Amino acid sequence: MPEPTAFPTSSLSETLVERDSISSLPSPKEPTDSADLYTEIGHYDPQVINDYYRRRPLKIASRLIQIVTPFLSFGMGIWLDKLRGKQKKNQRKRAVQMREIITKLGPTYIKIGQALSSRPDLVPASYLEELALLQDQLPPFDNAIAYQFIEEELGNSPDLIYAEITPDPVAAASLGQVYKGKLKTGEMVAIKVQRPDLIGNISLDVYLMRRIASWAQKNIKQVRSDLIAIADEFAGRIFEEMDYELEGRNAERFAELYDYLPEIYIPRIYWEYTGRRVLTMEWITGTKLTNLPAVQAQGIDATHLVEVGVECSLRQLLEHGFFHADPHPGNLLATPDGKLAYLDFGMMSRIQPYQRYGLIEAVVHLVNRDFEALARDYVKLEFLTPDTDLRPIVPALTNVFGNALGASVAELNFKSITDQMSAMMYEFPFRVPAYYALIIRSLVTLEGIAIGINPNFKVLSKAYPYIAKRLLTDPSTELRSSLRDLLFKDGSFRWNRLENLLKNARNSQDYNFDSVSQQAIDFLFSERGVFIRERLADEIVKAIDMYSRRFFFNFSTTVREQVGMAVQETPTELRESSKSLEHIKNIIDILKDTPGFDPMTLLPLIPNLLSKPETHQMGQKIAGGLAQKMAARLIRNLLLEPSLARQQSKQSSKPQYSLPPAAVR
Repeated sequence: MPEPTAFPTSSLSETLVERDSISSLPSPKEPTDSADLYTEIGHYDPQVINDYYRRRPLKIASRLIQIVTPFLSFGMGIWLDKLRGKQKKNQRKRAVQMREIITKLGPTYIKIGQALSSRPDLVPASYLEELALLQDQLPPFDNAIAYQFIEEELGNSPDLIYAEITPDPVAAASLGQVYKGKLKTGEMVAIKVQRPDLIGNISLDVYLMRRIASWAQKNIKQVRSDLIAIADEFAGRIFEEMDYELEGRNAERFAELYDYLPEIYIPRIYWEYTGRRVLTMEWITGTKLTNLPAVQAQGIDATHLVEVGVECSLRQLLEHGFFHADPHPGNLLATPDGKLAYLDFGMMSRIQPYQRYGLIEAVVHLVNRDFEALARDYVKLEFLTPDTDLRPIVPALTNVFGNALGASVAELNFKSITDQMSAMMYEFPFRVPAYYALIIRSLVTLEGIAIGINPNFKVLSKAYPYIAKRLLTDPSTELRSSLRDLLFKDGSFRWNRLENLLKNARNSQDYNFDSVSQQAIDFLFSERGVFIRERLADEIVKAIDMYSRRFFFNFSTTVREQVGMAVQETPTELRESSKSLEHIKNIIDILKDTPGFDPMTLLPLIPNLLSKPETHQMGQKIAGGLAQKMAARLIRNLLLEPSLARQQSKQSSKPQYSLPPAAVR
């Protein structure tokens, strides 16, 4: 999005009522009421919102007073508690006060409170308990208004549409409230009805949020990220969330992409009973994941369901790029049969293929501590511009992430890494892209849920098996190039990297030896596999050569021991080759433990492989390479080494001369 017109350096309050010239298509009609801001344009348009509120400074001032006054009062209370030594005693009281402030401020702030409610590592326990009530225990609005909306959207009164409907809502959330009902055909349903004047409340908060972002971006030098674009991304998702028909389509799209996962459940949408402000969907009986005692009482492993959620989130982000951007505990239920049910598909987002591949590559380079490649990944992901000098950034990444990662993948912590990264952004020209803000929100919220269930849970350590599987099996050019760069360095094959990838990938849910081996063979003998074939042939030559040399060395050592001759020390190159052989043995063991491993399934592939011209070329390259090594070793043993020995013998037999001590000056 184009940058707004520069503001003169001024106070924030002046900036909030100043016009922001935004490039946008003209709206079809100037809204006369805040409720028209959505209905007239059908989507989030910052130009329309800006034009509407710039003519209403009193509304802006009134809303600012509504926001600032309670937070000043809250801050004053905290200060007095600290002054009187009553912080601990009054913590519960302050937590209730915070929840009440957020509730009164409306949907935009409730969204922020919901995100904080999933962060036990950031927020004290007493505050967590109160903020958790923002998920589905908000004050409901009048039933009469809800019934009126149902009649306006569906064309008849609720008692004529539904066989049953609860007299009061069973849950009230930030954007609407839910009734339990029954269709005349017998299905139990959840009926979600939107809150009144929702668009007016949210649009004003979005306007203020965007103006503050613009002011901060122009006046705070440390801010390099495009805060306006981030605000627009968040606002766009909230506006989409207010369209229940879009939410229904999102749910069906989500089911189409991820319903094949056996432990994921997505409720059905009943379109005959759905409109823009009313959504009727299948009723899901379940327990919030954070209600650990209730989940365990049903014999369900909550930690396992979190792992299922992590796996599903990774597929959302990295497979299809269509992801649930609001996975707070109220939207994730454990069903009685042990499945993870997703609810509320209003806030969804998308990321492009190049961004998905860039994220995979970044995680791989992070885990393998390849910080030069990681710096280049930040350019691909648009955190850095292409003309950025990466030379000072690489050692900074080494220093930051080298300390954060610990000794193994199992110690990775998403929050610690993002915190370290945030600190480094002030020193270098990093910018957070708008698309990344919702990804961070989604992953941090998911990790917060996981930490609440198991404090030692590490999202990234659970994610890496899926990442490894994608790297080994994805046919895309980007990931094949990344795999090549990971496994080969300076002409040498890094067996330890392959061993690590295979070890992690076998723990991924749908990783199967049979399909993976077929994909590997197809790629190896394709045009894109030329580089791998050539390097693989070189490695086979090295392995056969080293193995034969090691065999003859061990044989000669045994003979020397038996006849009483001195045993030679193992050459350094043979000792190093044993490490590669050990890795190869480990890889074979890993393959044997991989789901679907059956050596008999490989037998039918052998005739097909032997008939390929690429196999013949590899065979010739291997035979030629072995012949060259044998010829070089023969020349060295028969000609060079005896010649060097004779020269050394002659030099040792010559008289040695030196000046007497007195002649040395």
